[in-house]
Amino acid sequence: MRSIIIGGVVLGLVGVGAAGWMRFETVHSQQRSGKQEVVRVLRRDVGTQAKATGIIKPMIGAEVNVGSSVSGVVMRLFVQIGDHVDKGQRLAEVDSRALTARRDADAAALQVAQANLDYAEVDLGRKRRLSAAQIISRSELDLAEKSSAVAERQRDQAKATLADSTTQLGFTQIVAPIAGVVSAVTTQEGETVAASFAAPTFVTLLDLSKLEVWAYVDETDIGHIRIGQQARFTVDTYGDHEFHGTITSIHPKAEIRDNVVDYVVVVRFSPPRNFVLRPEMTTTVTVDLERHANVLALPIRAVHREGDRTFVLHRNSEKIEQRWISTGMRDDTHWEIVGGLREGEEVLIGDANSQ
Repeated sequence: MRSIIIGGVVLGLVGVGAAGWMRFETVHSQQRSGKQEVVRVLRRDVGTQAKATGIIKPMIGAEVNVGSSVSGVVMRLFVQIGDHVDKGQRLAEVDSRALTARRDADAAALQVAQANLDYAEVDLGRKRRLSAAQIISRSELDLAEKSSAVAERQRDQAKATLADSTTQLGFTQIVAPIAGVVSAVTTQEGETVAASFAAPTFVTLLDLSKLEVWAYVDETDIGHIRIGQQARFTVDTYGDHEFHGTITSIHPKAEIRDNVVDYVVVVRFSPPRNFVLRPEMTTTVTVDLERHANVLALPIRAVHREGDRTFVLHRNSEKIEQRWISTGMRDDTHWEIVGGLREGEEVLIGDANSQ
């Protein structure tokens, strides 16, 4: 029985040795045939990420419906869809003839009120002198003072009426409240508009410099998202170009679509110089949850596991050896190398038992 046990142990050692010999013989064979890929230990950023799809949306105040506060016929329309406008630029004009006549009448009424006030003040001054000389009674002086005060209030009322009609006349000139692009035109020249409870919309302006991304983050990842984290996103229009932003808010209420629970994460970004982003563009958003910058790293395929230990196939000149290493953070493509290798050392990418 003892001899059988010894024989089994010997056979086991021979088997392990043979397996190791076959592994390194395969590596040497691939190396000689030129099929083995060699990579170097280099420095790079390694981090964990959360990915989500999203949509570009206008910020609050970036999209404005511009309408008229007065009723009338649209006499002129100065813009069309796609035009760039500046703040204060004229967009349309409503028939102003009736309001102009009203303004002129109110201006004339103010002149009459001013003339009455001038006369009342002169008469009051005369009555005061006569009262001081006891030529007229006190009641006549009181009546003159009352007439002057009434004339002054009538003058102030005429001023307010003229200001109102002047303001209403100004509303016939529709101007841009913000700078932006005309995204919609909802009226035409010759059309009659009625401003009753709500101002009719003439055009819609959109400020393309005030956009944000709404990223729909899965409920499994939302617990790792924090305000202030950096995010990157791409749009189909510009291929692989990445835009960078910062998470500014997280909507507390979930959005359930097709039985999938998502939370809206808002990403603010600076307007890009050489690219035009538009609302409703679909985005692919990547949020950096944790990142180790400028660390030693190797591709995932170059790192192998044996049990709970990690090793690589290290190449030193023509010698191939198995070297145990310590790893840190892992992302989609690379492992962080914490110990066992130095920058610039060469490692073979071979078949691994497990990763």
